[in-house]
Parts: sequence; structure tokens; C-alpha cells
Amino acid sequence: MTINQPGAIDQLRVTPDDLSGPQIRALLAAHHAEMSAASPAESMHALDLTALRDPAITVWSAWSGDDVVGCGALKELDHEHAEIKSMRTAADHTGRGVAATVLTHLIAVARERGYRHLSLETGTEDLFAPARRLYLRHGFTECGPFGSYRLDPLSQYFTLDLERC
Repeated sequence: MTINQPGAIDQLRVTPDDLSGPQIRALLAAHHAEMSAASPAESMHALDLTALRDPAITVWSAWSGDDVVGCGALKELDHEHAEIKSMRTAADHTGRGVAATVLTHLIAVARERGYRHLSLETGTEDLFAPARRLYLRHGFTECGPFGSYRLDPLSQYFTLDLERC
């Protein structure tokens, strides 16, 4: 999928990723390290490369030319519900539409797969404020814990009813 949004990176390609390339591995390692540093272990829900290889998870990378500039994943929770995981924009590409493009792609795939609900967990700290704003702009609403999550003052949960939007 190639998307060109106003003010965004000129040509952004979002493609399935098998996690074998050095660029995606480095981006996800940086993501996992930052999430580990930002949250205590019991509140850190970012997945490492091994966990992202779960058959229930599909990862996509976003490319600008030969550079990986972002990524995101869908984890099937059941045949009607999926979770967004590993949303990340490369540090030197923030504010350029990468996350919005990846999120739009993940929502489209979730619809194609027939999910009724798409949910996610993110942090409550200031570091996560841009992510929370992104999800709200795309129609997500706050909800309680889902799946195996539990109430946690450092976690905020969002959901999107794919049948309504």
C-alpha cells in the first residue's frame, strides 16, 4: 500500500514485515528499550521480537525510499477482536504522518479481516500523549482493560467499534 498525505513524507509504503531485516529489528529494539525505560516491568506491555513472531500477530513496516520510518502490528484476540501492538515512528520522522498512515492501514486491515472491535493499550505518562491524541483523532474511545490486561494506573485503554465507523 502506498499512501501520500498532505504534509506527510512524499511516498510512504506500508508492507507486511517478517522481522528479518536489520532496519525493522533496530526500530523495534529501540521501541522496546524506550518502553522498558518508561514503565515498570508490570506496566510494560511492548512486545519483543520473539513475541512479535507469534502466529496471531502480523507486523507491517512503513518505508520511505529505502528507510524504515515506522511500524505497527495487529494481534488477533479472537475472531471479532484485534489489538494494535508495536506502533512506532522512527525518531527522525515524527510529526510527518507516519503513525497516522500506519494506523489507517491497520484499521483498514482489521475491517478486511472482519473484526468488529480494535483495541489498544498505551501509557498514561506524558511520553504517550501524542499517541493518545492520534487514537482519539481516529475515532478510538477510552475503555476498560480488555483481553488479559488489568486495571493499571500507568495504562490507558482505547477501542474502536469497526461496525459503527
